[in-house]
Amino acid sequence: MLCYLAGSIEFAEDLGKNWRREARRFLETTLGHQVYDPAEDEKKNLSDEESANFRLWKAKDFARFRKAVRKIIDFDLDLIENRVDYVICFWSTQSAIGSGTAAELTLAYRKKIPVYLVTDVPYEEMSGWVLSCAEHVFSDFDSLKSFLASGRVMPAVVDRASRSAHR
Repeated sequence: MLCYLAGSIEFAEDLGKNWRREARRFLETTLGHQVYDPAEDEKKNLSDEESANFRLWKAKDFARFRKAVRKIIDFDLDLIENRVDYVICFWSTQSAIGSGTAAELTLAYRKKIPVYLVTDVPYEEMSGWVLSCAEHVFSDFDSLKSFLASGRVMPAVVDRASRSAHR
């Protein structure tokens, strides 16, 4: 099973790396699942120059920035759409500043890929859209780990070859 770790990168203090490292360790060691961590795979399908400079281009060369970020968007969404079995998302206040995480959750929901959302943000302060994309919502990672360790993780309900949107 392949899990995608969604959550703030651009606006997170540590670029979203710490929670993902801990989650990855648990998923691989305890559950034997494969994990895709977009925060660790900063290069993705970018050239060396794009990888080194795209964040700087946001303010200085928007056309180049957009071209590079569109490659990242395509890479991540293709992975979710075609390979991922489930998504774990840590939704923080920083997640609401960006929009990549919400897009990833929406695609997963649309493709019937289970989303397990961890957040300490009060529901009334969160997007109803984001909350409703989630199959289950947890207030902390220990609760998520207990849930996953119980074997209740549900793989995508349709096989990868025949994934289609809800109709």
